[in-house]
Amino acid sequence: MIDLDMMTFPRQLPWVQELARKAEDAGIGGLWFTESGRTAYLSCAAAALATDRIGLGTAVAVAFPRSPMVTAKIAWELQESSLGRFTLGLGTQIKAHIERRYSADYLPPGPRMRDYVRSLKAIFAAFRGAPLDYEGEYYQFSLLTPQWSPGNIAVADPPIYVAAVLPWMSTMAGELCDGVHIHPFHSPEYLRDQQIPNIRAGAEQAGRDLADVTLEIPVMTATGATSEEIAATREHARGMIAFYGSTRTYSPVFEQHGYEGLSDRLHELQRNGDVRGMIGLITDDILDHYIVTAEWDDLAEALVERYRDLAPTVRLMSYTAISQYQNDPDVLSRWGTVAHRIRAATS
Repeated sequence: MIDLDMMTFPRQLPWVQELARKAEDAGIGGLWFTESGRTAYLSCAAAALATDRIGLGTAVAVAFPRSPMVTAKIAWELQESSLGRFTLGLGTQIKAHIERRYSADYLPPGPRMRDYVRSLKAIFAAFRGAPLDYEGEYYQFSLLTPQWSPGNIAVADPPIYVAAVLPWMSTMAGELCDGVHIHPFHSPEYLRDQQIPNIRAGAEQAGRDLADVTLEIPVMTATGATSEEIAATREHARGMIAFYGSTRTYSPVFEQHGYEGLSDRLHELQRNGDVRGMIGLITDDILDHYIVTAEWDDLAEALVERYRDLAPTVRLMSYTAISQYQNDPDVLSRWGTVAHRIRAATS
């Protein structure tokens, strides 16, 4: 079965609690909180205390500025207080932010994240009573007396997801993690031909199967009740594709469809502050590789057709519902209907 989650962002905590209650009542599968000006973790805590069923997670929390011990303790308490509904989603962020905004170590991001995940697993085991004796390349942990441990909890360890796009991180996620946060700038073809084989290879290296790794896939959609609403959401998505595509690290996502050099052109326009020019490069043909356009009544079917056969364990995440919610809180009922239809079609 495929479930439909929703991406959102941290806000004032009473606002988060209201959103979480409405999303749960609508039938949304889970809420994933980004981390930007506010922490994702506090919003997860607020949502957990306001709800009973909806899944909660970070998509993604920035790893490196926090010691794995700090992250492990936060995740442990969130998993306990939510009665097992929390998922820890981590990302590396980019070098400039880690070094200049957080004054933390970044390089090399892939091996450092691998060590971070291994540290978390060792710490989770120690919270349940195992000796803490982890010696990694970047992190070492050997002291946890009972007074400094949160102790055992009655639910499973928090699942660990990492954000990945390129081969190295995708393979590592397949090897060590419970799930992968797919980037919202993707196409099914890129996932099928490039990223999923790397995730599968990592899982097989660890004696696991691809089905053991959940693919959490944020989807940009253009939907509405009228052609004008659909057109407006398409233009919003066009701007997002231009923004993400200007990161040259993600150029393989364009190159999958023959758009060589597009990331370089977008990057140059971004450096010159030419946002209009960036958006102008994203034609309708380009846009349709990376977003789903459908009327409300057809959206569930379009999403199922696009993503059903990608991998054994898939969850979808609306990347655009939150912007619609800010303008019309009642839109969650429409997204809830889409979620119910997706579950029914894939059960």
